[in-house]
Amino acid sequence: MINFFKEFFEFLMERKKYWLLPIIIVLALFGVLIVLSQGSAVAPFIYTIF
Repeated sequence: MINFFKEFFEFLMERKKYWLLPIIIVLALFGVLIVLSQGSAVAPFIYTIF
């Protein structure tokens, strides 16, 4: 898994696709937020965001 992130980062640097990095970070944060909110008391409030 770490190898995947290393190769992806090298791809971004080599191809000068710096604009993809913020998109990936935001998507990862949303994914973590959804996973952590599953089954918690905060879940109904998270779903109203989407």
